[in-house]
Amino acid sequence: MSSENQWGSPLSFVLAMIGSAVGLGNIWRYPYVLYSSGGGAFFIPYIIAILVMGIPVLIMEYGIGLKFRSSFTKAITKIDSRWQFLGWLIPVSLLMIMIYYSSILGIDFIYVFLSFFKSWGANPGFYFEHTLMQSSDSFMGILNFIPILAIAILIGWMLVWFISHKDLESGLGKVSKIFVPLLFLIMIGIVIFSLTLPGASIGLSELYNPDWSLLFNFNVWMLAFGQIIFSLNIGLSGTVTFAGYLKEDVDIISNTFIIALANSIFENIAAIGVFSILGYMSLQTSTPVPNLIDQGTGLIFVTYPTILNILGQWAYVIGPLFFITIYIAGITSILSMIEPISFSIQNKFSISRKRTVTILCIIGAFASMVFATSFGGALLEDIDSYVNQISGLFCIVLECILFAWIYKVENLVDFLNSRSKHIKIGRTWLLIVKFVLPFFIMIIWIGGMSSVFNTYSQDKTIITISTALLLFAVSLYLTLKKPTNPEWDEVNERV
Repeated sequence: MSSENQWGSPLSFVLAMIGSAVGLGNIWRYPYVLYSSGGGAFFIPYIIAILVMGIPVLIMEYGIGLKFRSSFTKAITKIDSRWQFLGWLIPVSLLMIMIYYSSILGIDFIYVFLSFFKSWGANPGFYFEHTLMQSSDSFMGILNFIPILAIAILIGWMLVWFISHKDLESGLGKVSKIFVPLLFLIMIGIVIFSLTLPGASIGLSELYNPDWSLLFNFNVWMLAFGQIIFSLNIGLSGTVTFAGYLKEDVDIISNTFIIALANSIFENIAAIGVFSILGYMSLQTSTPVPNLIDQGTGLIFVTYPTILNILGQWAYVIGPLFFITIYIAGITSILSMIEPISFSIQNKFSISRKRTVTILCIIGAFASMVFATSFGGALLEDIDSYVNQISGLFCIVLECILFAWIYKVENLVDFLNSRSKHIKIGRTWLLIVKFVLPFFIMIIWIGGMSSVFNTYSQDKTIITISTALLLFAVSLYLTLKKPTNPEWDEVNERV
């Protein structure tokens, strides 16, 4: 492996993985899921999901990456060449996530500047839907181009290229050492301030008030497992790739617990901050907290600006800090998304890191322009539903089967235990990754499929089928194209 694709230290790896895990989903998805899934009672399925699925899968994926010291696609191909298509499908899916993720990042970039003057006006909802996004559910909305949104998205791609085209340690490694600690510091600062607001206790009471009856609701358990899948980036090839960059024998098992714990701490800190401020808004407007709750882009770009409008002078400090936090979280996540497809292309076709990243960023920037149209918001929701609830989960199931059964995950036990100073794995871990995990994820996938198709219109169905065909076509092309790297068939498996 060339030096341009190696971590300078285990600390760079850990911080990069934390940055990869800590993203927009921690800020806009988790608080709503926690609130709507039983409040304090939700912590029971949440913790179980971390212990039963999150940590065991991360250990397995890190172990595969560390053992093969190669890209995700090459590791899959070396395990069984008949599965090379899957080795491309997952990184290509991640590239698609990165493309629409960049549009959210672009919107947030605009809001960073808006927040200094509260330029969204007295009605943030109207500004977001009509003034900025010019939203349209009609496919013809794709013809209405929004220049300011396009510029903001392109700035994000330029930043991603500037960081990613450098050697791994001088680019992503250095940025992670700065951005990840800064991310936590800013969020902690926002939370400390939010806890001093009048009415903060109202929001926290709503958030943590336990509804024990929901523990018997199957959907709540599925939400808990789904949250861990998406917040820890399980099954999306990034973890295998990042571990493949390691040049030292690292204690993967202990680091896995650190990464999972850091991710959990961040999203729970974010939930405290969001609901403390919602409690303040409830007190000021005499509106019940449940009537203020929103999720997704609505929470970030509508509800939060509405709160800032009544927050007074402090809003000019908290607002920019909040949107800067979101931008940092988004950038660190996107930087991790480009690595699996980039490293896989470098491995198979012997193209330099700089050239590969440049080509991918140009393609990504061009493709993301579809989200800089009036139809972009609706398209984003449709593609997000497909990639996360259908394609992504299905790939995770296949990956579990491939790593746990075809490769025989037993091969990792001695390998990982010999490098672990404190925690050892054994029969319990094997039972989870070979039997429990595939079963749970398959159930989540079936549930997600049912939910998606039960609510799909004809237009959404067309978009879903088109997205699937595009993913399969690109993955098939990369699978069938002959390798130009003479080392593609070599196996650098550690013992």
